[in-house]
Amino acid sequence: MEFFHGVNINWMGKAKYFVAMSLILLTIGWISVWRQGLTYGIDFRGGTLVDVRFASTPPIDQMRKALDAAGLKHSTITPIRDFSDPNSKNDVEISLEKSENDQGLDAQRQAVLNALNKTFGVPSGKIDFNSISTADLADYLTAKDPLNLGAAAADRYKQLAAALTAERSTLGIVKNFDQLNVVPGVTPAVTNSLKSGFVLAAFAIRGSNSVGPKVGSQLRHQAFWATLYALGGMLIYVAIRFSGSELFVRGARGIGFGAFIRRWIDTIIFGAAAVIACFHDVLITLGFFSLTHYEISLTVIAALLTLVGYSMNDTIVIFDRVRENLRLMRREPFPEIVNKSINQTLSRTILTSGLTLLTVLVLYLTGGEALRAFSFAMVVGVVVGTYSSFGIAAPIVVVWNKYQASKGAALRAPAPNEKRVEKRTVAAARR
Repeated sequence: MEFFHGVNINWMGKAKYFVAMSLILLTIGWISVWRQGLTYGIDFRGGTLVDVRFASTPPIDQMRKALDAAGLKHSTITPIRDFSDPNSKNDVEISLEKSENDQGLDAQRQAVLNALNKTFGVPSGKIDFNSISTADLADYLTAKDPLNLGAAAADRYKQLAAALTAERSTLGIVKNFDQLNVVPGVTPAVTNSLKSGFVLAAFAIRGSNSVGPKVGSQLRHQAFWATLYALGGMLIYVAIRFSGSELFVRGARGIGFGAFIRRWIDTIIFGAAAVIACFHDVLITLGFFSLTHYEISLTVIAALLTLVGYSMNDTIVIFDRVRENLRLMRREPFPEIVNKSINQTLSRTILTSGLTLLTVLVLYLTGGEALRAFSFAMVVGVVVGTYSSFGIAAPIVVVWNKYQASKGAALRAPAPNEKRVEKRTVAAARR
């Protein structure tokens, strides 16, 4: 499918604008990194994360006072919103700094629960329905037997208790016992029994997560090296993909080792340009994370590795067309060949990048808080990774070719008679 026919845009003539835009984005982003750093999630910094849903607007000031009184003075309270869940407007996330040792993490989680219970919890001697387990609820219903089931009560009430706690999980927090009337098997007698035996607290703990400081440090170290290994592997692949066969043909022609190494360095320019563009994409994305204060977690690292592969794929498509056109357009200047190659692949770039951007944008808007940072990295990465293929990677190859041309060694395809000489040379070398 082609959206454009006969496109003739001088991309290399506009390369300075793309480079200028990248320099501006890199400068702004990394000034922010230098001044305020990157915000790491508990995956990397270690600590405790507790998700809490309130029945009404969260009283942030009261929560902060309660946590301070409990000795948790370095806690962070962040309102969160999941647009796919209409009940999430009263959710908050409590983040605690890492403790001195791994054994203190469970104590941190319990300290948060105790502080909230002390301020917003249920009266003494009462049981909170929003925190009771399925087994305890089943035992309570069996003992009360509001349905008058007699000896057959146990199994039936286990099923009813499971259905009630499932509905509670769907709601996040039960604000009124009448909300449970939609559960199959719940009768007015069951509702009245619940009202007499339980109370509803102002909040409910939806989940918690803890990572030790040692584990967080190891994960941060491994994530850094995983990204470098991915970029290094791609450099080797692209160098072999675009220049490996030519390199070994030249090597078979009996040139000296020093000349062989110099020519090998010349041939990896495509791979080097592609990897530089990927570094460019990652650095700009990290700058945006510093500016927006999104946390960097393991899912964000997965997004960064994904966009590295995405950007590399787009760059390879353009470079592959450049290599083809080097043979078809022998008399054309190299910048014109690159322009022609980008224009020929423009429809493909718009189609794939546009659909990908639409998908990750929808994920960012509706995917919820858990996927917000991941989808944000993908949105930024797709945009930056698309323009870096023709605005950063391609100009690097053009500049290098201009430099090599000044030395009489510009990139070019072998002429037909050179191909025949190479074939005879290779055949002689095999014999």
